[in-house]
Amino acid sequence: MKSREQNIRNWIKEHKDLGIKLLQRLVQEDSTRGNENKAQAIIIEKCRQLGMELDIWELGEVKLINNEYFCCDRKDFSGNPNVVALLKGTGGGKSIILNGHIDVVPEGDRNDWKDDPYSGNIKDGKLYGRGSTDMKGGTVSLLLALEAIIALNIKVKGDIIFQSVIEEESGGAGTLSAALRGYRADGAIIPEPTNMKLFPKQQGSMWFRITVKGKSAHGGTRYEGVNAVEKAIKVVTALQQLEKRRNERILDPLYKNIPIPIPINIGKVNSGSWPSSVPDVAIIEGRMGVAPNETMKNAEKEMEECLFSLKEIDSWFSEYPPAIEWFGGRWLPGDLEQDHELMKIIRNSYIQVINKEPVIEASPWGTDGGILSVVGNTPVVIFGPGKTEAAHEANEYIELEEMIRAAEIIALVIINWCEADNSST
Repeated sequence: MKSREQNIRNWIKEHKDLGIKLLQRLVQEDSTRGNENKAQAIIIEKCRQLGMELDIWELGEVKLINNEYFCCDRKDFSGNPNVVALLKGTGGGKSIILNGHIDVVPEGDRNDWKDDPYSGNIKDGKLYGRGSTDMKGGTVSLLLALEAIIALNIKVKGDIIFQSVIEEESGGAGTLSAALRGYRADGAIIPEPTNMKLFPKQQGSMWFRITVKGKSAHGGTRYEGVNAVEKAIKVVTALQQLEKRRNERILDPLYKNIPIPIPINIGKVNSGSWPSSVPDVAIIEGRMGVAPNETMKNAEKEMEECLFSLKEIDSWFSEYPPAIEWFGGRWLPGDLEQDHELMKIIRNSYIQVINKEPVIEASPWGTDGGILSVVGNTPVVIFGPGKTEAAHEANEYIELEEMIRAAEIIALVIINWCEADNSST
């Protein structure tokens, strides 16, 4: 007699075309910011087919603007809803959130793509298109796992809460809205493209803008002015030294394969308006990584103190200190113990499907996991199909067999974490 686990795995393998067709439909819908509605409609249709209870709302219905964790520059979310689908348990088991984001980053230069960015073309076992790996493939893994459990009439004691949210790529407003709406669980999985690794810890991050003052002058007598670019170079050097100090403190073995666990990246520098003029202002914009066990406020304070100390090496900064502004996207860090029961169940499920130990690392980038854990008080593991390096790139793709294997693993996690109810089958 076949085990329940084997029946689930067999069902997913036999019905993998359902998942592939669903992914193709999702990828063929451009769900960049402000365009999420058509892809969400496909998700809603699927959840209705599965008989799940639906909660559909626009983010403006939940008070976000004054929340300390809201950082989105988008204020109008009309027409592009969040979607939550609930599969009620029979009672007494642990609940789980299955969280995926439907938004994708822009496709960039279309000339860099071999096919249309939203083609959903399948070649050599890979499906191509923007969002295929980040993270519509992971979302399909969730839905295929759920469909197997429902189709086989397997009841679980704990509630299963599937979430398809918007705005992850811009700071997590969708997941924040779901948490503030009251969605909590005993555990959560976010199937971001981890190369099938387990990430119990996630780096946080935040954007900064530093304004460096100078004094304008004619380029021919530049000694009469103070070049803001030259002062900005000193600021960048100080930030590099700060990055080095902060990373020397990271001793967690989960970061052993990551050269710079919490980077400070300079992404944009702007200064000057005329080649023959000494620029009187330079603006530096970048991203600061935040350690899993660190608060955002402490990270902010450390950078602010670094900038304040510049006056000790250059008296100019005593009178004109660099001004820092924290703006735009920010992702809360997440920190889950490796011996947490959810980690144990995912690890065992992985071994059952893949027949080897999973790689366990810390995430090198931010996810919505920080919001789920900090705001929603829900333990989170990031685990999903897709290669990290394919995300946000031209010719993005996902290996379909990996998506199917992820669905098998997630299905096993669900019935073990939420606990299958033998009395109801």
